[in-house]
Amino acid sequence: MGTKVYKWGMIGCGSVTELKSAPAYQKTERFELYAVMRRDATKAEDYAKRHNVPHFFTDADLLINHPEIDAIYIATPPDSHEYYALKVAEAGKVCCIEKPMAPTYEACLRINAAFEDRNLPLFVAYYRRSLPRFLQVKEWIDQNKIGKIKHIHWHFSKPANDIDKSKVYNWRTDATIAPGGYFDDLASHGLDLFAFLLGNITEAKGLAENKLGLYTANDYVTGHWRHNSEITGFGTWDFGAEKREDTVKIYGNEGNISFSVFGEAPIVLERDDETKSLSITNPEHVQWHHVQNIKTDLLGGIPHPSTGDTAARTAWVMDRILENKIKVINN
Repeated sequence: MGTKVYKWGMIGCGSVTELKSAPAYQKTERFELYAVMRRDATKAEDYAKRHNVPHFFTDADLLINHPEIDAIYIATPPDSHEYYALKVAEAGKVCCIEKPMAPTYEACLRINAAFEDRNLPLFVAYYRRSLPRFLQVKEWIDQNKIGKIKHIHWHFSKPANDIDKSKVYNWRTDATIAPGGYFDDLASHGLDLFAFLLGNITEAKGLAENKLGLYTANDYVTGHWRHNSEITGFGTWDFGAEKREDTVKIYGNEGNISFSVFGEAPIVLERDDETKSLSITNPEHVQWHHVQNIKTDLLGGIPHPSTGDTAARTAWVMDRILENKIKVINN
């Protein structure tokens, strides 16, 4: 794996970076979080001091083009991902983009083209593809534990929160940034995971509505899809429900597997008279395994499970569900 140390620059210092991601880069051998960028100098300096990051910037261009920086982690809201990613590609640097990769499939294609033209590695933070709890689910599937899989169903719901009710601005519910509202931010995790577990999704359609009128984005979505393995899927996402629920069930002809996308409830395998329940907790820094896989890709040549290509496919599925039209993508 050589001796190279990758120095990372991070654009955006939001809440997702505080515990979930930035410390994972800092604690990974042969990686260094060298600099962070935030437009507010006071907040940028405070973040750098709290996280022991040696440099901070208020200008993204200065960070992206800094000669000491090898790689860029884009942790801003998704409407700016393409803007920054194209600059990173032009600078000839490795990149990891927070999910969703971009607000539209077309934007994802433009980003991918820029990195492919320059033969640069591009990763996207769909970190569930790297988490041990979901690798266990995949192992059961690959071992044919539930026989021939026919269908997957996901129901996710949560009540409107205080910010929603107060109508205080939130980019996650701004239709110009996230047309599906929380669907864009949350459902993308599950749909991307299902493609990892069951094969690429090649058909999708859906219905999206704004039932509560608390914000401009949609708050209720249903979706149907089909994997290239002929497995069908159905999902409902309700962001104004009475209570929070997060239940996935994969149905096979010899049993089923149940789990939660966001919670740490046990993953359960049921077949015949046998029930196996495993509790597999997530690491303190939930992106830890994702970042470790970036390292092994860059230094060891082992392909990362979440790339620009896989993330673009997830964006395609999201677009199709929100457009309420059925379209087909090639395997």
